[in-house]
Amino acid sequence: MSELPASYKQFLADKSERFINAVKPVLQQSAADQLHGVRVTYNIGSTGHQAHLDDSIPYGVIVEDID
Repeated sequence: MSELPASYKQFLADKSERFINAVKPVLQQSAADQLHGVRVTYNIGSTGHQAHLDDSIPYGVIVEDID
């Protein structure tokens, strides 16, 4: 498994365990392929935060958005 880049580690530094559990698998996937960045969205309701690879975002960058 690839190590997370510093930008991803810094992003997670002050987040709750629930948030980290929701987005970390996608950050790990991004680190493994090193091709795309990650978009983290917040959905009102029970789904909460979600993350997905985004080919419009450069590797190592995380963009937060509201879905």
